[in-house]
Amino acid sequence: MDIRYTNEISLAGYLKLRERVQWPALTKSQAIRSLENSSFRVGAWKDKELVGCGRVIDDHGYMAFIVDVMVDPACQGQGIGSHIVETALKYCKSLRKFTGDTVLVNLMSASGKEEFYRKFGFIERPNESMGAGMCMWID
Repeated sequence: MDIRYTNEISLAGYLKLRERVQWPALTKSQAIRSLENSSFRVGAWKDKELVGCGRVIDDHGYMAFIVDVMVDPACQGQGIGSHIVETALKYCKSLRKFTGDTVLVNLMSASGKEEFYRKFGFIERPNESMGAGMCMWID
């Protein structure tokens, strides 16, 4: 499969991809704000169709979140997700500006996808030094 990677994620492609992976729908306005306020974006394109993406949100200091790692179910198992995560991690590493800087990279795995992230070095919470990750939808 011929996949082209860019730092762009189209609004239409993003919304369509969310639907294909059965994630909650966003309003167009909300999706625009989310994409525009990302520190880093990576899109995977097959022809002119967005088939995978990921974003990074960070404070330009020590905290970064990898979010919205999605691959069209018809294209999974071909290394697209791995390329997206590797590219996002490369960006996160670039946040270290001075000797001694560290960056805490966070993400929330979709259910059943934990093993995928373990191969990049992510560890699960809770563990000996960190409590459980937590979240809340506000609507």
